[in-house]
Amino acid sequence: MSALEMRGKPVADFYEQTIKAKISVAKNNGLNVNLTIIAVGDDPASHVYKNRLKKKIEDLGGSATVIERGRETTEEEVINIVRRLNRNRYATGIMPLMPMPSHIDGDAVGAVVTANKDVDCLNPINAGSFFFGSNKWAAATPRACMAILEYNNIELAGKHAVVVGRSNVVGKPMAHLLLQKNATVTICHSRTKNLAEHLRQADIIVAAVGKANFIKADMVKEGAVLVDVGINAVDGKIVGDIDPAAYAKSSAYTPVPGGVGVVSNMMIMEALVRNI
Repeated sequence: MSALEMRGKPVADFYEQTIKAKISVAKNNGLNVNLTIIAVGDDPASHVYKNRLKKKIEDLGGSATVIERGRETTEEEVINIVRRLNRNRYATGIMPLMPMPSHIDGDAVGAVVTANKDVDCLNPINAGSFFFGSNKWAAATPRACMAILEYNNIELAGKHAVVVGRSNVVGKPMAHLLLQKNATVTICHSRTKNLAEHLRQADIIVAAVGKANFIKADMVKEGAVLVDVGINAVDGKIVGDIDPAAYAKSSAYTPVPGGVGVVSNMMIMEALVRNI
């Protein structure tokens, strides 16, 4: 039996209608839904992401404001931009693109985004309330992973899930979301010993390690569900963290590209309209 390819577009389309309707209601009430994107420096992936977000919100009937600053911009200057936007009633949501240049503390920038304009769970108040269970608005990428699993009716309760990666924006919230659905979760990372042994025990693998084709077929047990968050440029192509050769052993997998990333963009939009 061939593995189920869990593509992102049908999932994104499922959410799109509700988001469009909310933006339309806001417009009818004289309100413009605006996503303000802050791009600092010259990271190519950030600029691609910026353009995709801008196009997506415009396609949905809202608007985007893009604030671009050069690599030499100071942390204080970026924080001051965020503070001004917090007070700007025309900015519905604020999205500082990460990573920032190395001399800027991205966590410090994210912490300044006011809670009700934070669309990617960067504010510590939002992150804390999420981990305590009173706020469902986790960062966009782990929410996208969960949306894909739910859309494809992947059973999570009682399953052993292994999350490879422990970042504040993917690995940690991903583990927490899986726990909320009663999965048993192992978090692996760069210091984990015998990683392959942990992976071979997994019913579900979420790969967010940032290394191209890192997880090989021999690290995956038959019938595992593979969720690939990785976006890596190799010879001009985008590849994931999971070697495509592993797909044949899986029961379901997300392709790269065309999987989680497509839904992550829509999760930003869903968070943008959450108060409408």
